[in-house]
Amino acid sequence: MPGIDECLLEAMRLPGARGAALVDWTSGLALGTVGEAPGEDHETSAAEAAELARLAAEHGAFAAADDPGGERPPVEDLIVSNRDSYHLLRFVDTPFDSTVFLHLWLAREDGNLALARIRLGEMAGRLVLE
Repeated sequence: MPGIDECLLEAMRLPGARGAALVDWTSGLALGTVGEAPGEDHETSAAEAAELARLAAEHGAFAAADDPGGERPPVEDLIVSNRDSYHLLRFVDTPFDSTVFLHLWLAREDGNLALARIRLGEMAGRLVLE
């Protein structure tokens, strides 16, 4: 079971990966980063991505029908695309409070969004947070 650093390095091996981070969406702090950051600042990028994640996680409109009590974040992942890249935010289900997500920044030209989504889900399932 990989820890944060191993998980982020694995994410960087995906085609088109430009940067990756593990972020706490309640505080907006990056728990780990690797590669480039959108806007060239990992901390600012983490805080901005956390705002988006928090909006999705805290609103019941996105909740799964089979999880009405909201024991887990209501969203598995978020995808934001722009003209040259994709941002994939994958929520990590943890035994304590599930307030973290993996943020992968992919170059649109080289990235494979479907593969990245599948692999990030696998990584999130194996991630060990200590």
